[in-house]
Amino acid sequence: MQLQDILYSQGFGTRRICAGLIQQGRVAIHATGTREPTICQDATQDIDVEGLVLRVQGVDWPYQPRAYVMLHKPAGTECSQKPSAYPSIYTLLPAPLRQRPSKGAVDGVQAVGRLDQDTTGLLLLSDDGQFIHRMSSPKKHVPKVYRVTAKHPVTKEQVDRLLEGVVLDDDPRPVRAAACALVDAHVLDLTLTEGKYHQVKRMIAAVGNRVEALHRSHIGRLALPADMQPGEWRWLGEEELALLR
Repeated sequence: MQLQDILYSQGFGTRRICAGLIQQGRVAIHATGTREPTICQDATQDIDVEGLVLRVQGVDWPYQPRAYVMLHKPAGTECSQKPSAYPSIYTLLPAPLRQRPSKGAVDGVQAVGRLDQDTTGLLLLSDDGQFIHRMSSPKKHVPKVYRVTAKHPVTKEQVDRLLEGVVLDDDPRPVRAAACALVDAHVLDLTLTEGKYHQVKRMIAAVGNRVEALHRSHIGRLALPADMQPGEWRWLGEEELALLR
């Protein structure tokens, strides 16, 4: 693939901007066995993308044909391109992830589902439409685990009702937790396989309690890494993608 097309595919701007970055000597390639990357100033040079790592304006960037990333969503952020009251989660991502060209209406990676502005934890983003659909579709029943901090002590009766199913005001069919485990008097881990609007908060309210804090720790078999701080993002590795598959 031509170097300018590689940069364009990774979200570094239009083809003209990418060609300009290359011609100005701002793009280098990490060659196998060398300690420092080699500057490339030929925008039409053909490059093997297998294992390719670019250095663009001093920042290393691994070539990714598709973007799959995780974000530790902090509180006080919205999962929207056009937030209404709080900063967008997309401001936490580097420009190339926000600008990757897409066949859809919006460029860049998109969040796989949404978390409320005050909810923290594991959020996936991708530019792969099939992946987004597979991970977010209610028909796929992908389990998601939430650490719930309740205002009042959680009783065994409340846990039993969550497992048996509660009726929400927009659907006569009971909504059940796939699993529910008490951590301590005010904290429980709740596993859901659906994705209704404010589902956790509404389910907890339906059994007579109230959510004080909410954190998503797992999607499928993928856990939020313990060393990942709020606001941080990272690429998903092959082993992590395998857990999601």
